[in-house]
Amino acid sequence: MSDRVDRRNLRITGKHEAVSDPSVAIHGDEDVVIVVTQAYGPRGDNLVGISDVRFDGHPAVTVGVRADGREGLVHLSPIHGDDRKEGMTDIPGGTRCELFCPVSKQPLDLVGDVEDGSGASYYALYLTPQLSQGSVVMVSNVWGHYHSRIVDDFELISAWASSHEDGDGDGDDAGA
Repeated sequence: MSDRVDRRNLRITGKHEAVSDPSVAIHGDEDVVIVVTQAYGPRGDNLVGISDVRFDGHPAVTVGVRADGREGLVHLSPIHGDDRKEGMTDIPGGTRCELFCPVSKQPLDLVGDVEDGSGASYYALYLTPQLSQGSVVMVSNVWGHYHSRIVDDFELISAWASSHEDGDGDGDDAGA
């Protein structure tokens, strides 16, 4: 079984314990697992647990996706570095997606460009209802492009950048 966490780009500093109501849970001693426990859309709508989908017992983070003239929900694993997802996942790799809040239908807020030459951009899933850019999960808008960051209290908690195939050739191994 392959390790689903990009450990080369994982950095834990310990300042996360200062947050009174953590939106990111960190489990384990040697095998650290980072789980997003809260995520909010651009108007403060909760995106965790709005469906029955769970990953290893943790409720999914749900985002809306528009791509190739279709619209649907994608339920993402809240475990950082875990590429599992359910819902509308039959999007061809490399497709640029519009990411939106499934509750308000508002587009997710643009954070900036991914600086890897892919042409992808980061969009914000806020970690607190205050909607601060200092506490976000930044997700890529290109399907099949695993690239995300978790920033809490303006500190990079975790970075995941991986290029891999899931081996079945259907292109659903990565994405928003």
